[in-house]
Amino acid sequence: MKPMNETDTTGGVSLREGLLTDTKQGLGFFRDRINPFLSEYMDEVVAEARKEDELISEALAQTKKIVLSGGKRLRAALMCAGYFAADGTDEERILRTSMSVELTHAFLLIHDDIIDRDPLRHGVETIHEYYSRRAGELFPGTDAPHFGNSVGIIVGDMMAALGNDVIFRSGFPLPRVFESLSMLQKIISYTVIGQGMDLALEYRRQAAKDDILRMYEYKTAKYTIEGPLVLGALLAGASEDVVQALRRFSLPLGVAFQIRDDILGTFGTREKIGKPVDSDLGEGKRTILTYFALESASDSVCKEIENLLEKRSPNESDVERFRILLRETGALDSSSEYMVQLVEEAKREIRSAGVPADVERFLVSVSDYVSERVF
Repeated sequence: MKPMNETDTTGGVSLREGLLTDTKQGLGFFRDRINPFLSEYMDEVVAEARKEDELISEALAQTKKIVLSGGKRLRAALMCAGYFAADGTDEERILRTSMSVELTHAFLLIHDDIIDRDPLRHGVETIHEYYSRRAGELFPGTDAPHFGNSVGIIVGDMMAALGNDVIFRSGFPLPRVFESLSMLQKIISYTVIGQGMDLALEYRRQAAKDDILRMYEYKTAKYTIEGPLVLGALLAGASEDVVQALRRFSLPLGVAFQIRDDILGTFGTREKIGKPVDSDLGEGKRTILTYFALESASDSVCKEIENLLEKRSPNESDVERFRILLRETGALDSSSEYMVQLVEEAKREIRSAGVPADVERFLVSVSDYVSERVF
């Protein structure tokens, strides 16, 4: 890979000024700034892999297509916001370095898609699905699903290595680089723990509220909100007080983020979320929605909900009936209300954190953005 340079990509507007504004506008500005770097970086990775192996080169090209097909770059934007929260000033360097969390995100999503058996990501064929199909063309008569899953696992592993590599070669002072790399490994470890909890709850077929919230904390809050913010802060040389203030903000917001994701996963549309809307139901996911539904429903309704969760291939009628039950039991309203409570808690934490005013305004705006209900 080429070393990071100092090319001006801000178009006359500083990264800090363009990002730390209204969330939607700021994320749009940020996405326009980082996507060319991601595209260039992935092109280099694909070209280098092509010198060694055509299969992996092709798989990385498909990964690039998935990465650039969608996503708001929220994690990378939060990494930059954490950097600014600790008074970091090297905008070009942090912008390029924030690619690390997007590459790490791709690694985790590729593996998550295998676990969840999802055929699409941002409307594009997932790696394991693409290579299950390709196996039939390349190796007729073989175990195509296993081949697809295998390619997904090894390409995901490679994306994890690339995420580390970006930080390692970022050019920040080495003590900060090492501290940030250590933090990135913790983020991945916490996410693995959260995924394990999620799997256990699914197969156990029952879950207490505390179990679900703890899973959300590890699977989402530490990975989506806390991790990126703290990574950026560490690269800026943040004090422990700043790091802890960002952590206190991140936990409730990260749990709220997952609740919103669960709501969208059930009540959204395929066009909105970029994957089938029967995914969570088909996997029998135990979410805060199912917890509130089962807590308040009659025995007969509980049995109906459980029967729907047992189906591995729900049809449109099953999905619609599940939505009706979540509404009628009050689960949708209860989940939404709890999400809003968590968002308000996060906003109180960041307002008392003592971070720069523009960072505070942006993170408050992000908090409101998380609680928006888009079906």
